[in-house]
Formats: sequence, C-alpha cells, structure tokens
Amino acid sequence: MAGDIRFLLNGDEVRLASAGPGDTLLDFLRLERRLTGTKEGCAEGDCGACTVLIGRLLDGALVYEPINACIRLIASCHGCHVVTVEHLAGRNGELHPVQQAMVEHHGSQCGFCTPGFVMALYGLWMGNPEPDVLDIETALQGNLCRCTGYEPIVRAALAAARAGGQAQDWLTTERAAITARLGALAGTGADVGRGAERAIVPGDVDELAATLVAHPQAIIVAGATDVGLWVTKHLRDISPAIFIGHLMKEIAVDADGIRLGAGVSYSEFLPVVRQYLPEAEAYLLRIGGWQVRNAGTIGGNIANGSPIGEMPPLLIALGARIVLRRGAERRTLPLEDFFIAYGKQDRQPGEFVETILIPHHRGVRVAAYKVSKRAHADISAVSAGFAVRESEGHIVEARIAFGGMAGTPRRAAAAEAALIGRPFARDSFEEAAIAVQDDFAPLTDWRGSSDYRRIVAGNLFRRFWLEQSETVEPVRIDRALGA
Repeated sequence: MAGDIRFLLNGDEVRLASAGPGDTLLDFLRLERRLTGTKEGCAEGDCGACTVLIGRLLDGALVYEPINACIRLIASCHGCHVVTVEHLAGRNGELHPVQQAMVEHHGSQCGFCTPGFVMALYGLWMGNPEPDVLDIETALQGNLCRCTGYEPIVRAALAAARAGGQAQDWLTTERAAITARLGALAGTGADVGRGAERAIVPGDVDELAATLVAHPQAIIVAGATDVGLWVTKHLRDISPAIFIGHLMKEIAVDADGIRLGAGVSYSEFLPVVRQYLPEAEAYLLRIGGWQVRNAGTIGGNIANGSPIGEMPPLLIALGARIVLRRGAERRTLPLEDFFIAYGKQDRQPGEFVETILIPHHRGVRVAAYKVSKRAHADISAVSAGFAVRESEGHIVEARIAFGGMAGTPRRAAAAEAALIGRPFARDSFEEAAIAVQDDFAPLTDWRGSSDYRRIVAGNLFRRFWLEQSETVEPVRIDRALGA
C-alpha cells in the first residue's frame, strides 16, 4: 500500500503521511486549511451545515455528490476530490449562479446554514439542470434552517436552474484534468497512523480481504454514517480502522435477480430500485438526507446489525441472501439468518459482507414502510417490508419483516401464518394485524413506546390491504403524488 492519504482539495493535491482514523474532514478543512465556510452544526450528519462535494471515479466516470464533512473521516477521502464553498467564486470574485440566486431571493438570514445549502444546491445544479420543486426538496432533505422557512431557498434553486451556466462551471471545464488526476490514484491504497492509531485504505477487495485476516479486530468503515457518530458523539477510539467505502461498487442484474456489491450506496442503488423495485422508491428516499444516502452503503447498513436499520426488513421480505468473505473463502446465507441477537451477527473474525443477492419479485405484491417522528432524515421507530404472493384469489406466500420491534430485524411468523392460505381480502389482513401482536415484545424508548409500536405494526397490515386493494379510499397524503 502507498504510505500517504492523497486527495484533491479544490485545486490542490493533499498528501497526509500522518492521520488518525477518527480525524474528520470537517476538522481538517477548518483547523488545518482554514476553510471556515464549511460549518459545524450538529456533528452527526443531520443539519447539513458542513456539506461539501466529493468527486470520485465510478466506472471511470467522475461523479460529484454532496456529503456531510462532519462525519466524513479523512482517510475515506483517499483518491477523491473535495470541493468546498470557497471554490465557487469566479475568477474575478463574482458570485456563483447558486450564490447569486440565494442573494436575490433572500435565501439567507442568519447565514450559518447558508454554505451547506449552497453546496447541496450546487450538487443539484450540476447534476439536474431542470429540477422541479420535488427534486429541490429531496435534495435539501439533509439541510436544516431555522430562519427562512425554506420557500426562499426553493425559489433560489429554481432561479439558479433558469440561470444555467453549467458548461462554464469549473467542475465541467476542469473535468478531464480532474479525472486524469484521480485516475492516477485509482487502485492505490494508504496506510497511515499517528502514535498508536492506524488507518488503512485497501486498494482493492483482495487487499481488503488480506488486511482483515491480518487484523481481524479492526473496525470496518464504509460510509461512516454511524461510525462517524462513534467518533464525534461518543469519542470512541476506532483504531485500527479499515476504510472500504470506495470498494465493492458492482451492480448486476440477470435472470436470477439483482447482485449488489456491499459498497453500493443508497444513491447508487436508487436507479436500480426505480427500475426493478419501484414500490420501494419512496421508502429509500426517506432514509437519511441526500448527503447520508450518498455516503451510506447497503452492506454497511446490514453489517452494522442495528435493529432499526432500514434496509434489512425490506431485503428479508424479498428473500435476500448475502455473501460473506474471509480471505479467499466465501459462504452464502439468507439475510434473516445473519442477525442472531442484539449486537450479534453471524460474522466470524476476519470476515466481511461482500455481496447482497436480491431475487426478482415478479408476481409478488411488495411494500416498504417507515414510521418516524419526522418525514425525512430521521431514524425509524418502526419499519417493515411486505412481500405477498397471491394465486387465484388466495395468499400462497407471505414474507413480512419488521425493524424496531425486536433486538434484530425479524420476520413476523404468526402474522405470516395468519395470511397463508387465506383469501386476499380485508378480513385476512385484519387477522394478521391481530396475530402480529404475538410476534414481538418491543421495547419502549424515546422513539416510541411498546404499545405504540404494536399499534403501528398492526396498522401497517391494514395499510397494505388498502393500498393493494382496488379501494377508492385515500390511503395517504403524499405531495409527490399530488394528493
């Protein structure tokens, strides 16, 4: 492995021979480089004040995405291009079209959150030159403001889109040069430390496998959307840490189903969902904000083993399997068998999640639900995945899994049994809503009481029936659907 962490910062190359695994990009920008336009608000990836763009090569193409610098650990920037708000200024100091629109439409009041909004809108402006209001609101899910009420910011985003100018933007004019510079770093690794701390960035998956066999006690860091909080909120020492967010990005679809590398992010998964799992698109867009979805990975969400992780319930309902690797050896198991107990998964020392296998669901009614205090950028109180197969008016298969109802993501066995063999009718789902009460004994915490979670679980069966039946009753209020 190469000794240094190397990345591009605006127009410069950075080489770090010394760094700790818990060092954040935000601290580096503000304290080491004095790029103080990037703000610290929540230090947990929730408010968006620290938003920067990260450029990286994906299948040879240079892709820029907004991320939260507060929980982006500096080692994971190896091989990337970091763009901060300071680099938006024109050659003569003139404002960028996004900044100019924010001024003209009064999108800033106290100003603390403004750089983060500008960078999120910059990412949208570069990637979507003709956004509608829903596109803008989705892009701003991960940015919070206490002053403006958001409407002036939305108007500014629409005005910036009308102003255009993407072809003259330096991320466009310098794209070939940046691509070449990042291409020179592609496939290289890094191994740095500070004192007893150590951060390792494998160059490829085989290097990851060998490194993890040599250091089975190491913490694996993918998107750091959870591990970052271990550092910023719990002040945990995560050394030695192996950074893998740049690896296992493969996506393939064949006759058997969808094959995802464990490093595929939520945002990278979204086009696949839109094409093959459209029933889950709205669910996926409620996981974190845009910045979190750009960083967080499907494999990381699984391997973390949280009982409120949002992907496992849906994937379990779909009958997903995972491939675990240790060195050159691999084994495959149903995803539901990976979760043993709270905080305990079927993953041996030196082993890591390499691939997720999702079978096609033709002829199956699928739904995914998330219940949380906020509509967006919030952790679930209860989540659920439904996959129900019907034949000749009767339910012949039912796979229903919940998160937030037990110490692990788990199937609702009693509710499934209440459905199988029954008519696809309201009464059948009413019985399942009652039966699910025997499946779980949820805890009470600040996200919801045990009784609340039980009521929610039952009501999701009723909601599934309403959505899947041909009822004309309104089921939900959804701005995206114009309801």
